[in-house]
Amino acid sequence: MTFYAQSRLHTEQVLAGFQGLSLGALIATLKTWNDERITRRNLHRLSDRELDDIGLRRDEIDLVAKGLR
Repeated sequence: MTFYAQSRLHTEQVLAGFQGLSLGALIATLKTWNDERITRRNLHRLSDRELDDIGLRRDEIDLVAKGLR
């Protein structure tokens, strides 16, 4: 029961952050998040040598995924 109550509270907090967003904005946010997740996953799978070949360091992966580099 405690887990359910904690889980429900967390879910309500997350959903409260989406108040005022249109469905289109929510979908765009989820698509952006998923694209960043896929980019991060694929870059983390590369070896250090492969990352060096494309001019990246492992600590730059998050920046690349967010489009900041």
